[in-house]
Amino acid sequence: MKNNKNILIISPFFYPEPISTGKFNTDFAIALKNDGHDVTMLCYHPFYPDWKIKESQEELNGIKIIRGGKYLAFSKKTIVRRIILEISFAFFVLRKIKKHQKNKDIVIPVFPPSFAFYCILPFLNKSIKKVGMVHDLQEVYSSDKKGFTNKFIRLFIHIIERKCYRSCTKLVFLSKEMKEQAKELYALQENKLEVQYPFITIKDKRTNDLEHLFDKEKKHVVYSGALGEKQNPVRLFDFFDQASVSTKNTIFHFFSRGDTFNKLKKMNTNSRIHFHGLVEKEHLEELYHKSDVQIIPQKEGTSKGSLPSKLPNLLASDCKVFLITDDNSELKRLFKNNNLDFVVTSWNIKELVNSLIILIDKPIDFCHQKAVAKNFFTIDKMILKLLR
Repeated sequence: MKNNKNILIISPFFYPEPISTGKFNTDFAIALKNDGHDVTMLCYHPFYPDWKIKESQEELNGIKIIRGGKYLAFSKKTIVRRIILEISFAFFVLRKIKKHQKNKDIVIPVFPPSFAFYCILPFLNKSIKKVGMVHDLQEVYSSDKKGFTNKFIRLFIHIIERKCYRSCTKLVFLSKEMKEQAKELYALQENKLEVQYPFITIKDKRTNDLEHLFDKEKKHVVYSGALGEKQNPVRLFDFFDQASVSTKNTIFHFFSRGDTFNKLKKMNTNSRIHFHGLVEKEHLEELYHKSDVQIIPQKEGTSKGSLPSKLPNLLASDCKVFLITDDNSELKRLFKNNNLDFVVTSWNIKELVNSLIILIDKPIDFCHQKAVAKNFFTIDKMILKLLR
């Protein structure tokens, strides 16, 4: 008989947020529920990527959703709004944990943020298994910032993340690089560390509602998803701008939302760079299918901090993937070892443009690409590693 678990997931990001950690958490919770487990979610009302709370009463069948942050307001300054998120979510979870940890077998904090879990550690029932899911290493992203304030914030992140990670029964990282970096930073025990890449979520149910955005006579190079610091958005725009001069019959697209997206859209004067809002979840397969090339950008020096959760879906689709990552990164090795195209390890615009020109005309074996995706990116393996 299957040993079903009573699970509490803690993260501010959840359904119906359309991208990034919110989308991952939603798909993950649904997969746990479909596997027969009872799932409760402590989260905020949706706010990402706009950083504006949108009250939601939406539910997911079979998942208990406890929402907070209804009246919260975020700053436009990145550091300030991250501090607001950490502290406010910690107060929310502290108020709810006594009631919602009852009868739970496992609590799964999704990092970041980390401060909420740090605060509830003294109040967690000792019998509850604590399994941390690590999406990003915030200390990696703060390491290149200068000044006293940033140095203080980096120390604060180090203390909080070290305590949280060491307090977990098990940690699941979305890449080997993250695991090794965290192990080194926080002196973690190898026997409680697991690695599992994010999972494929598309269902091969393609719509036909985006046709008006894609001229069939053109080639389409697309970036879709969150536009934050780790995507190097300004440099990405410069790449598109220069590539539009050096290529013929090609249109460049941003599908995103938020402050950075709005700033880039406002400054754009290039008629071959188009800006669109995020597509609905049911249109993702169509978006990928209509994209001749999808860009996955990682800012220099950040590959150890996270692994893009949309990568599995892109590899499982009939589109070419253009990866910009650090030299000798885990993703570069994954692509090279499995004969996947196309990797560039520099943000030199000329090199990026020349590589894109090659990829646009290069034939790709999509059957092989899909086979690699199905081998590495499965939800079943993730659930097994979390629960065993």
